[in-house]
Amino acid sequence: MKHTLTHEERSRLDRLVVEAEKRAGAQIVLAVVERSDHYPELPWKAFALGASLGGGAVLAVNLMSPLPSPSLTALLAIVMMLSTGAGLALLCVFVPDFARLFLQTHRADVEARQYADSLFLSREMFAARDRRAVLLMISLFERRIVVLPDTGLSQTLNRTATSAVIREMRVSLRAGQTARALEAGLKKLEEIITQTECAGALPNVIEEKGA
Repeated sequence: MKHTLTHEERSRLDRLVVEAEKRAGAQIVLAVVERSDHYPELPWKAFALGASLGGGAVLAVNLMSPLPSPSLTALLAIVMMLSTGAGLALLCVFVPDFARLFLQTHRADVEARQYADSLFLSREMFAARDRRAVLLMISLFERRIVVLPDTGLSQTLNRTATSAVIREMRVSLRAGQTARALEAGLKKLEEIITQTECAGALPNVIEEKGA
């Protein structure tokens, strides 16, 4: 696997995570995955589009300047449909940006979430003390960010809070700066956890005038 993060970036993020965990009192795991699914249907979708375009091109040419025989027209249509379809299918395999055009938004959301769920379980993050653990994952192909807290942090990291974390990361991620996006997300996570829980905690010492 080709690593997205450099050694220096991984070392810096690892150090920042350790510091954030101490301040937030929670286990935080950062993850970057190339893609959350193989999506075998995407090249076939590209092939179908290419075949349609190839057939349409032959039809347009034949209408403007009819070919001498029906058999020649049929042969040209077959060649154009297969070659154009195969070309777009190969483009879909080797060019992620092109393949992403055939990926439905809902499918990308579902696959990224499912991959995050499986990663959370496989790394046994549920074993964290008081179930205070959160996974922050970037799925590069889908361009999705998933914030997955365990039950000990589910109220603190609700939908509004996780949306705020994702907003902090989007600009850097769109610019291709994965490490910076993770750093921004980590900083926002720590901020939300510490501020929310401190705001809701009772003071240790109370001093009042009384009635």
